[in-house]
Amino acid sequence: MPNKKKPRLTALSRSIAGSVALITGAASGMGRATAHLFADEGAKLILLDINESGLADVVSDVEQVGTEVFSAAVDLSVRDDVERIVAAGIAHFSALDILINNAGLTLPTTVDGENFAEAWDTSLAVMASAQAWAIRAALPALRASQHPRIINVASTEAHGATRYGSAYVVAKHASMGLTRAMAVDLGKEGITVNCVCPGPIRTQITADIPEQDKQTFANRRTALRRYAEPEEVAHATLSLVLPAASFITGATLLVDGGLSIRNA
Repeated sequence: MPNKKKPRLTALSRSIAGSVALITGAASGMGRATAHLFADEGAKLILLDINESGLADVVSDVEQVGTEVFSAAVDLSVRDDVERIVAAGIAHFSALDILINNAGLTLPTTVDGENFAEAWDTSLAVMASAQAWAIRAALPALRASQHPRIINVASTEAHGATRYGSAYVVAKHASMGLTRAMAVDLGKEGITVNCVCPGPIRTQITADIPEQDKQTFANRRTALRRYAEPEEVAHATLSLVLPAASFITGATLLVDGGLSIRNA
């Protein structure tokens, strides 16, 4: 007797198959991991990054599993370029369901350092302003989506500060504030806006930290006593963009191995 498919007892979907997702900073680290994961989950991808060669590698990866992809190299510090390329990606698929504002960089400086002004302007442009410009450019398509989702990737630096990182810290605080403000503004339209705050992750930003120093920091500061892999952040991001995640908005999800709760 043939097996009959059992009926579902729940109504909400945990699949993004067929959804169109735009990911900034897709060439490496958490952006690349998110592109890989979303490709595995059956999404169509719009991938943006300033790193052309790294972006080409990611495109090759996702195309090998049959993912439809639009990609473009873009400097996210330039407002007109952000708006133009986001619009081009959306036009390619005639749709957008998920926006992941992931791009980031770190430019350490002291408050009286010669590079302070450049670090400040670039950090705020790429990690705060570009998120707002991308959201604005994406809004018409998101309004037409059945399950519109926006994720702004910030950092545990949005909950504290590390010395010589004032530009980065302020940009991440701004990203979290943008999330809350946009969640309120867009909530009446059913568009959810949430923030992911990674802690110590193995990315290009942390690549130059010696392994022993990484382990010392993890042992001293995190509950799990380790750095995370980028894919672990990608899975947290996925959880917030599922169609079933329809009543979560304005939230901040800490993906930090317990760094934020450990006192001793």
